[in-house]
This record gives sequence, C-alpha cells and structure tokens, in this order.
Amino acid sequence: MVFETISSAVGISGHIPDLSGLGAYSEFTRKWISRGDRRGPNLADVCTLLLVSTQRRVVIAEDEALIRLDLKEMLEEDGYAVVGEAGDGEAAVKLALELKPDLVILDVKMPVLDGISAAEQIVSRRIAPCLILTAFSQRDLVERARDAGAMAYLVKPFTKSDLVPAIEMAVSRHEEIAALEREVGTLSERLETRKLVERAKGLLMAEHGWSEPQAFRWIQKASMDRRLSMRQVAQIVVGEAPGASEG
Repeated sequence: MVFETISSAVGISGHIPDLSGLGAYSEFTRKWISRGDRRGPNLADVCTLLLVSTQRRVVIAEDEALIRLDLKEMLEEDGYAVVGEAGDGEAAVKLALELKPDLVILDVKMPVLDGISAAEQIVSRRIAPCLILTAFSQRDLVERARDAGAMAYLVKPFTKSDLVPAIEMAVSRHEEIAALEREVGTLSERLETRKLVERAKGLLMAEHGWSEPQAFRWIQKASMDRRLSMRQVAQIVVGEAPGASEG
C-alpha cells in the first residue's frame, strides 16, 4: 500500500490511489498529488508520506495528565503516532469515531465513562482494537475487559518493553477476528474456526518460538499461498483432515 501510493504520487500511475487507509493524513496526500507539479516530487514530501503511512495511529485515554504524557512519550519514542488524547471515556469514544485510529488505549478508571464501557462502544462499532490499562490484575476485571471486546490489557506500572508487545497483540487479535469474519459466515462457525486457529497458533508458537502475531500471519500466508481457508490450514497444523470437524 505504501509503495503503491508513492508510485502513483510521483506519476508512475495516472490515477489517485485509495487513501482511506491513511486516515487523518489522506487530505495531505490528496493535496500533494493534485497540485500538478511537473518537476517531480519533493523528497521531503515522499519521506513524510512514507512515515505517516507506516505508523500506527493511536488514541490514548487516561484521566491523569502526567501518566498520559509519559504514555505518549513512550509511544512516540517507539514510532507510534499519537493522534488524539482524552481524559475520560466519553471523549475517547468521540475521538475514536472521528479519527478512526489503529488502536485505542484506555485506562480502566476514568470519569464520565469508564475505560471498559468505552472499549465496549468502540469495539461494537468496529472502530479499532482496544488495549486496557489497569492498576489491578483482578480476574473479574480481566473478564469484564475481555467481554467488552478489549484485545489485550496491561497492568500498571509498566515499561516500554511491556507496552509494545501488548499493542501488537491487541492489533493482531483485532486483525485476526476481522479476517475470520470475512472468511466465515455464521457466528457459530466463526467461534469454532477461531478455537481451531487458536490451537494451531499454540502449536506453531511452541514449535518455532514464534509470537502469537507471527503464528497468525503464517496461517494467513499459508492460506493465501495454498488457496485454502484459514480453517483448513489450522486443521492441517493440528493434525485434522480438512473438513473433518465441519458440518
């Protein structure tokens, strides 16, 4: 997507590409393409486009300003783009609707609307995956977050080495669910397929030392390369004959 966009912008292709995936940066790109500069692209513009196209765009919601500032610094140091900040859950939902980020990070305890309730609204509208921050690792809290659709949670205090894997886990799980929804029709079939994919991921992680996102990407790639469904690939990994558990 990044290189297709840039090649179109510099005149290799005559049409304006689909820029919907660039979110808040698409207007910048459209203006640059439409300016009709026959001298060719400005190198700084190309570098800027490449950077903003590859950064994950994040909204953070935390009612304590100092913690929010620390979180923003951690994210930006690791190459994430913080596109919105909120001090309560209701404002976070509004920002998510407006900005369509790649991820929303929410503290559990916030005024107006708590983080779990905000996550439930964001996830139910298919806006973005949510990562929940909490000072407690209580089982009931974790279950509430999971039931609300949160893709991962992180217990405070945390370091950058804790934050980045949690973010990538949340995004990967969100992409996995979206991919399964596209592939599988009914809810019951999706649940069965997801269970099977989870088993396959576990085996791949144990055998190859992969992370969960790496294991899922392997299943996706194998599915495309072999022209099989992800369910069929997962069945092969776990030792089932494809189609054996269907029907």
